[in-house]
Amino acid sequence: MAAAPSFEAALRRSDVAVIAELKKRSPSKGDINASMDVTARAVEYARAGASALSVLTEPTRFGGALEDLHAVRQAIVHAAAAGALTPLLRKDFIVDRIQLLQARAAGASAALLIARALSPGQMESLAAEARAIGLEVLLEVRDEHELERALAVGRAVIGVNNRNLETLVIDDAVSARLLPMIPKERVAVFESGVADRVGVERAAACGADAVLVGSALSASADGAVAVRSLIGVARQPRG
Repeated sequence: MAAAPSFEAALRRSDVAVIAELKKRSPSKGDINASMDVTARAVEYARAGASALSVLTEPTRFGGALEDLHAVRQAIVHAAAAGALTPLLRKDFIVDRIQLLQARAAGASAALLIARALSPGQMESLAAEARAIGLEVLLEVRDEHELERALAVGRAVIGVNNRNLETLVIDDAVSARLLPMIPKERVAVFESGVADRVGVERAAACGADAVLVGSALSASADGAVAVRSLIGVARQPRG
């Protein structure tokens, strides 16, 4: 297997990086693109210029599977040939080491850890275990306390989720409040609420280095056109 490219490095750009997500369904919207060919869509996203791909592997709420991650990795390697590989993020409710090992074995560059779903000890332990096996981490937060915990963990990309996981309501004010608190040397991701280029511009105004876009891209008739419409928004200073 080819070495996994750096997730964090791929998000360090002069414009706002786009993490394009493969999302078949969600708790808030139900079926989005239930019959999606994840491999074909992943190649579309990558060739259109997505900086990274997020592959949902949670089956019950999002219709994903670990097999999707394996298949996407193989498709991306084949499509890239001698070119640069697009890094993959395993997005799931990760709570134990075996899920990290699965992600690494499937060719992921990074895995999502959700602060709200983990105790401080769990988050620190899982982040350390991920780094030990060569897997980067996207630490997702939603309030100041979670952000403080995430920043103390060590090197990791920080994601601010604008969606309340209990009510499923999206509020951009969460990113507007938290993103300026993230040190400039860390990569900060605006999660949830981006449906078009205007959404990317809102994220940039909050100080985001990258946006994670799922539903809007997965629902689009042409994934490549949809990705290209989001690329090229200049980053703005944070803090």
